[in-house]
This record gives sequence, structure tokens and C-alpha cells, in this order.
Amino acid sequence: MKVHVIGVGKMGLPMARHLLAAGHSVSVEDPSAERLALAREAGLGVADGLAVAEVVVSSLPHDGALLAVSERVAAHAGKEGRGVAWVDTSTVSPEASARAAEACARAGLQSLRCTVSGNNHMAEAAQLTVMASGPKALHERLLPLLRCWGPTQFWLGEAEEARLMKLVVNLMIAQTSAMLAEALSLGQKGGLAWADMWNVIGASAVASPIVKAKSVQLSQRDYTPTFTVGQMNKDIDLILGEGARLRVPLTQTAATRQLMSAAQAQGDEALDYAAIIRVMQRAAGLPAD
Repeated sequence: MKVHVIGVGKMGLPMARHLLAAGHSVSVEDPSAERLALAREAGLGVADGLAVAEVVVSSLPHDGALLAVSERVAAHAGKEGRGVAWVDTSTVSPEASARAAEACARAGLQSLRCTVSGNNHMAEAAQLTVMASGPKALHERLLPLLRCWGPTQFWLGEAEEARLMKLVVNLMIAQTSAMLAEALSLGQKGGLAWADMWNVIGASAVASPIVKAKSVQLSQRDYTPTFTVGQMNKDIDLILGEGARLRVPLTQTAATRQLMSAAQAQGDEALDYAAIIRVMQRAAGLPAD
């Protein structure tokens, strides 16, 4: 397939590379000259390939970018009158996603919402979980392309189910970091050794895949980001907004948002979102190292 990828950040670039490796013709664009340079090094064509694309893939940072791209892709589809499909992998609000899908539908453009679960390392390894919603026939047609990103694929419905599912998953990820922050601070304040706590947690019943994935890095007190505090705050705001829309009280998530705000205020915004452990350590009178 001829694929044009809009957005080659930490997730978009490895996803584009996997498409190229699978034999697809791939062009990319991004507002960052640095990201485009990395794309060129990976052998990707850097150009506005929208005019020849059969499939447009986007990986975007927020609702505003999604709506702007939807207008652009819809205008092109309406003008060209071709059967181009749009696959968006962004974490955005279901409301903005629905507006984007409506704009595409008016232009005769089919769109698939394909949110992905996993960090940039999992994207590099083609081990993302792909959660799709939109026309089922389109999903089935594009499955060979989607499988380039990971073996685990879900089709969840015809509308915004994939967007909501991504928020559900990220709610649990955010809460895992808050759980660790309290548990580790309690143990540390009581005299447990940091390395011992991680060894026991990793062998215990609470050692979920995400806890195990974080344990090696965090046992070394390494907060190099896979997903930053600032990025997690953006996602939690989306989660709380959807909770308000659906009238679901998300009291624990709201408390976690406050911890993330404290991490920002204390200068940790660019660190991994697990840096809320440092917030709890400071609150407990412990060294945040």
C-alpha cells in the first residue's frame, strides 16, 4: 500500500519504519526538522505524500491537531474523489474524534480510530496492542497493515470505542504509578531497602506487566521518560473530562491528577510520569533521589 504518515514522534517514527519494512511505500511529514532528519536516516521518504496515498496514518499530540488533520484529509478526499482511508492512532477525546469522523464521512472518507497501548520501546519492538473502532470492513481490510505494529489486535465497535478504551487503559496506568508512590514511600519511611522492595514487588501477586516493565528502571531511581508527567497530565485531563461527560465519579483519578500537578510544580514535568513517586517521597519527608 501507499501510506502517508503524519507525525513521526517517539511512537509515529517506529510505526512508520515497520510499515516500510513490511514492504509498503511510506512517506512522512512532521513539523519538527529533527524528527524528519531521523525519518530520512531510517530510509523514509520525507514529503507531502497525501496526493498519492491509499492510506493516511496519523500520530498526533492533541485534539486540535487531530481536528486540523481531519479537515485537511477530508478536503483532499473530497477533491480527489478517491477511496483513501484515514487511520489515526492518537490519544484524544472521544468528542473531538467524533467531530473528525463526521467531517471525514461528509467527504466520503472512511476513518479508523486505532489507538495503541504501549510505550516507545514497545513501538520499536512492534509489540503494541492496537485497539480499533470504525467500519468493520475497513478494519478487516487494513489488518495486515495494523499487524505491522503488534500482534494483539482488537476491534471494539463502529464509533469511538477505541478512544474510550485507550482512556480506560491509561487511567489504570496512571493509578499504578500512584499506587507505587504510596507503597514505596511507606516502605522506605519504615526502613525497607529500595532494592529489596522492588525485588519483592516484582515476585509478588501485584507484579503486573507494567510494574515489571518499570521495575528495572525505577529500582535504579532512573526517571528517564517513556511517557512524561506532562503527557500523562494531558491524558488524565481527557479521562476526567470523559468521566464528567458520562457522570462517572473518578475520585482516585482526580487525586492522582493532583500528584501529577505537584510533580510539575516541583520541576519534574519532563521526567517519566512515575516521578510522582518523588512527590510522595517529599511529602513523607524522604529524600527524592
